[in-house]
Amino acid sequence: MLNRRDFLKGASLLAVGTMVPQFIANTARAAESGKDTVLVVIEMTGGNDGLNTVIPYADDLYHKARPTLRFTREQVVKVDDEIGLHPALRPLDQLLQNKQLAIVQGVGYPNPDRSHFESMDVWQSADPLRKKKNGWLATTATELQGQKGGVPAMQVGPEKLPLALRGAPTGVASINNASQFKIKLASGDADEQKARKKLLADLAKSAGKPPDGSMLQFVQRRQLQTYATVAKLEEVLKNYAPDGRFPGTKLGQKLDLISKLIDKGFGTRLFYVAIDGFDTHSNQAPEHQRLFDELSQAIAILFNNLKQSGQDKRVLVMTYSEFGRRVQENGSKGTDHGAGSCLFVAGPGVEGGPVGKHPSLSDLDQGDLKYHTDFRRVYATLLDGWLGCDSKAVLGEKFEHVKLLKKV
Repeated sequence: MLNRRDFLKGASLLAVGTMVPQFIANTARAAESGKDTVLVVIEMTGGNDGLNTVIPYADDLYHKARPTLRFTREQVVKVDDEIGLHPALRPLDQLLQNKQLAIVQGVGYPNPDRSHFESMDVWQSADPLRKKKNGWLATTATELQGQKGGVPAMQVGPEKLPLALRGAPTGVASINNASQFKIKLASGDADEQKARKKLLADLAKSAGKPPDGSMLQFVQRRQLQTYATVAKLEEVLKNYAPDGRFPGTKLGQKLDLISKLIDKGFGTRLFYVAIDGFDTHSNQAPEHQRLFDELSQAIAILFNNLKQSGQDKRVLVMTYSEFGRRVQENGSKGTDHGAGSCLFVAGPGVEGGPVGKHPSLSDLDQGDLKYHTDFRRVYATLLDGWLGCDSKAVLGEKFEHVKLLKKV
């Protein structure tokens, strides 16, 4: 017998274009407003140099390996007596001092791949064997969709969904950030959309009230929730205008919109954005400075805005990159593809500070930092402890949690 969980995994009525019937917008309730926890994922595309992100400034081996790219004790944003952050990450210092920035060190996965595409697939599918076709956030969105209606996951960026969000039968939206934000829902071809429109109309015209607890009642309620949510999103986008608090960068614009959606209690619990340019094979210093300026300012302002509206306590931001860089800088004042790296989890819900030890610079893996924390442990921690999902259902197996969330 078809149950509600099976229906959610096998059917999708989400994409019927951007025209939402007015009777739905007027009569249906959108997703439950603004009390649930939210996760914002920031992809640092290109393979961020973790060694110049979380810097072992007290280690002589670091200074020997980075004769032109190194940072001194006086330059870093000091974390403790051994490590500091890149100077351009100084806007994150307030989060750091308030113990709202967790620095997860030595992150990676078994048998690392130094190909951008292969390694990004690993992180986005949460599968080092690259056998899974669905993204980990797409699977999470399905789990969240099973709890409530609406659009649980949203990408703000290019129209093409990243693998992390692909494979969800419903509940995923993509908003591009061209001259004006526009919504595009995860969808099939024109015939499929036409069939979905007809099915929606048939549901709306159903004679009489379906029996309480029936599949028809569930389908009607879920689809009305979804379309009301889309109508609400379109209204936000139509009235969107930057308020000037965020920097005029691409990432700043994206987080500005996300901030507004969270403030309005829109109901989306997963947001995904990307910042490109971390493939720094040459002249890394100025590019890293620019990228970290953009990243740190946008994150800091996001939490400042959310704090003013009282929404900050239910939001976490996680950064990640597909791999780190080699320990030794190259002859072009840059760094080449490596393996183990670091990531940040920021927000009032974290137990801030370093998580794990910085990888040793005297015990390398073919010139790379070794990893000691499987990235799926971070995912499992956030799924179970923050989003309230079953991490095993998403990741396929249980992983030990990382100690980065505050106890509640």
